[in-house]
Amino acid sequence: MSTTKNYPKSFSHIGLTVPNIKEAVKFYSEVMGWYVIMEPSAVKKEKETAIGQMCIDVFGNDWTEFEIAHLATSDGIGVELFSFPNGVKEAPEFNPFNTGLFHFCVQDPNIEELVDKIVSYGGKQRMPIRSYYPKDKPFKMCYVEDPFGIVFEIYTHSYELTYSSGAYSN
Repeated sequence: MSTTKNYPKSFSHIGLTVPNIKEAVKFYSEVMGWYVIMEPSAVKKEKETAIGQMCIDVFGNDWTEFEIAHLATSDGIGVELFSFPNGVKEAPEFNPFNTGLFHFCVQDPNIEELVDKIVSYGGKQRMPIRSYYPKDKPFKMCYVEDPFGIVFEIYTHSYELTYSSGAYSN
């Protein structure tokens, strides 16, 4: 009997469905600075290619085509954008209490400037910028949403630094 040690898996990418692929690529590349590694492309339902068959496996048979683009963050995390012509073109009601993806988080030491830029591109600031340790450390956070209603969070410092000090303890 062999025992394998569990190890932390790395994060590869996140997939976001957006109403307009070109507007989303513009927002995420210009506001977030993410690299466009694959321009928007059309994918048609077909079984002759591996990607066509994979999309049928994932999305089923109730589609004919969609658009996709790939971006990457400065640390190599992928952001896969999808736009389906027949999908609902507005974000679902924000409800963090239900099971499912709640948000993703990006990191930028200049949180004020990033929040302002998000708002100037049609996004929203969902709360005031808050400090985790107002008297001790400059760690800040804020929830925002992109122009398409996708909620995400901004941290000024890394996840490990923010929580290793016990952000919830008094």
